[in-house]
Amino acid sequence: MKAIRRLTVRTVLPEPLRPLEELILNLRWSWHHETLDLFRAVDPALWEAVGHDPVRLLGEVAPERLDQLAHDRRFLRRLQDAVEELREYLTADRWYQSRPGAPAAIAYFSPEYGITAALPQYSGGLGILAGDHLKTASDMGVPIVGVGLLYRHGYFAQSLSPDGWQLERYPPIDPNGLPLTLLREPDGTPVRVAIGLPQGHDLHAQVWLVRVGRVPQLLLDSDVEDNDQAARDITDRLYGGGGDHRLLQEMLLGIGGVRAIRAYCRITGHPAPEVFHTNEGHAGFLGLERIRELISEEGLSFDEALEATRASTVFTTHTPVPAGIDRFPRELVHKYFGGANEEAEVPVERVLDLGAETYPDGDPTVFNMAVMGMRLAQRVNGVSKLHGAVSREMFGGLWGGFDTAEVPVGSITNGVHAGTWVAREILDLAAREVPSVLESGHGWDGVRGVPEHEIWRVRRELRERLVHEARRRLRESWRQRGASAAEIAWIDDALDPDVLTIGFARRVPSYKRLTLMMRDPERLRALLLDPERPVQIVIAGKAHPADEGGKRLIQDIVRFADGEDVRHRIVFLPDYDMALGQSLVQGCDVWMNNPLRPLEACGTSGMKAALNGGLNLSIRDGWWDEWADGQNGWDVPSADGLAAPDRRDALEAAALYELVGEHVAVTFYDRDSSGLPRRWLEMVKHTIATLGPKVLANRMLRDYVEDYYVPAAVSGRAMAADSHSGARALAAWKQRVVKAWPGVAVEHVESSGEESPHVGTGLPVRVVVDLGGLDPADVTVEAVYGRVDDADALVEPSYLELTGGEPVEDGRRRYVGEIPLTRSGAFGYSVRVVPHHAGLAGRAEMGLVALPPAPHGMTNGDLR
Repeated sequence: MKAIRRLTVRTVLPEPLRPLEELILNLRWSWHHETLDLFRAVDPALWEAVGHDPVRLLGEVAPERLDQLAHDRRFLRRLQDAVEELREYLTADRWYQSRPGAPAAIAYFSPEYGITAALPQYSGGLGILAGDHLKTASDMGVPIVGVGLLYRHGYFAQSLSPDGWQLERYPPIDPNGLPLTLLREPDGTPVRVAIGLPQGHDLHAQVWLVRVGRVPQLLLDSDVEDNDQAARDITDRLYGGGGDHRLLQEMLLGIGGVRAIRAYCRITGHPAPEVFHTNEGHAGFLGLERIRELISEEGLSFDEALEATRASTVFTTHTPVPAGIDRFPRELVHKYFGGANEEAEVPVERVLDLGAETYPDGDPTVFNMAVMGMRLAQRVNGVSKLHGAVSREMFGGLWGGFDTAEVPVGSITNGVHAGTWVAREILDLAAREVPSVLESGHGWDGVRGVPEHEIWRVRRELRERLVHEARRRLRESWRQRGASAAEIAWIDDALDPDVLTIGFARRVPSYKRLTLMMRDPERLRALLLDPERPVQIVIAGKAHPADEGGKRLIQDIVRFADGEDVRHRIVFLPDYDMALGQSLVQGCDVWMNNPLRPLEACGTSGMKAALNGGLNLSIRDGWWDEWADGQNGWDVPSADGLAAPDRRDALEAAALYELVGEHVAVTFYDRDSSGLPRRWLEMVKHTIATLGPKVLANRMLRDYVEDYYVPAAVSGRAMAADSHSGARALAAWKQRVVKAWPGVAVEHVESSGEESPHVGTGLPVRVVVDLGGLDPADVTVEAVYGRVDDADALVEPSYLELTGGEPVEDGRRRYVGEIPLTRSGAFGYSVRVVPHHAGLAGRAEMGLVALPPAPHGMTNGDLR
């Protein structure tokens, strides 16, 4: 008989061991090795059996063992030391506390978080990045409050059928068996938040509190008695369900998340967030809730509340493909925000306008969550330089009239949390040889002086550990597929700790090309079985449950890896999660990545491998396009310009085979008289020394603080000051400018000077502008100048603000300036008028620009 409900019964700890609960309920243990050592000491065999989950450990440890530990003075001293160290970590000033004027708190919203495998609330890179963001904020003292959903079945557990087809299971998750607690009112009752539904009743949710070091994380859970069964299931699965289900998840995350933060701050006295960071479009509705608050509580109009909200909101987009963006039918959004459910303060038509694809090739029937996110945020960024450029192209229509380069979408390249992803052996080696790197984050060049035999020793240890873990998982997978003990005896010899090991692990959408390595099976087989320079490949990844194409790719790779001649050299490990990811990035010699360029937004797995002494073998995409230097790995030549996908894949696969066989393997196996691959180890040292300070999440979070959070806080304060007079003034100004803008025109442009000007001189420019009734202070008139291409398009132009503004006939005004001629060659210029206001983050923010009616400029073309 199956149980109708699953629950976790927690043990009662002896009094001397009660501090263990304090350690367990703060997830800092997930990246603090001394605390992990303490948990392991409770029962080493059980620690391994429960997958390094301290909650399960204490739930299953024998009472006799607990009684023994309660009288073990050495263990109790270690326990007390760990608790005191945690308390000091939570209270001491860190990097952020030295920054006067920085935001008192930042709210960070994400649909998923990968913090530890013991809290399975993630599916892939977006969640892992969010988890690293919170952990790094804790280490640096950045006062972030994380907001998400608690999924009762997580993403899914993956296994394989006998013929290699992906199977999904959704094991139930009991929150009482997780390292979290309910957020409660002062009288002890659980906090409830609610959002309205069209049927006239509310969707209720309770709030779970997770401690991620210094960072509180709030997870909303709709599985409460106040809801009917359909509402209770809203937070059942990550990225599950159809349109209504997904929309309700995102409404709960955004609207309910803001209400959860308000409750948390009210109960705990935590400072209210000054900045709201929307990690991808799923949480975009948080802006609507903030607008509603400002209208109902502060008496602002919708437009005024919009300006106040935008000023203090940051939006990060993570996808370079339209298919990766949530888009809902407009009538579905109308159903939940209109009719009887319409908030008086937030008219449904204004909501629909925020998500409308009002640009060329946009679909007028859909509501785009990323578009809404961008309209509700004054600061927008992609997650690598290349992704920023792709995003400016992808969303440029929202700022029509401006060149793609001026579209106000910046970039901050992702980073990874070293404490989570770097092997302890690497950290111990660094502590001995280059302690300044761990103590202050400086002195990375000292890595070049680390003895090569020490690096090689540690790298072999990590490779051997990966081999043992891969064999364990492989045995478990084959048993699940129905194999007998006799049929899996070969696994004892699968993989080899002395063979060049390539890792390939990620989600399995088609653009990541899981099976590119199998384009020519015979060439792959030859690489794997080379008698002198063999290669072994460890593969992992999950396809979305609804992605039949992705499942077929997994089946293709599994069937190849099942072949008796190659199965000791290539393996597919099911149920890719954080624990397996750690083993892979730590143990692989090479991290392979072959997406379709430029569809990889960032791709942080290769960063993790690099910090562990692995080398990258990758298409120039995401972060690798930015930081590959020819010495930290190998570039796979990209044929992304070819129109025929089959031809492109054939060329890139051939390049991949050639690189692995003739360069990667040759360098790995080229040993000196002492058995060391000197050139390989030089590349490893160079990789760590040069990439180390770049790929760390510390650098990423400093960039967010300095380039986005602090400016957003400054803008937000300016909008809120004096009863939001700044927001009121900016909204009124924008309305006036938008109304007048059709009358703004550049009517005359002329320049004077030599017919053949020389470098070092200037080009005087005079412009007559009709401001359409606007004041000169409302606009900036500027010359745009620089090198031109064969079509007379300005390339990487410079800008010169023209001065004057003296009135001429009929209310027009004259502006003048002198364009500096600093380089020779083909040169051109134009002029334009853009809105100007101190409350704007940039000249393109409003998408308004007035240009000359026809090209004007010099006719002599070349400067000498």
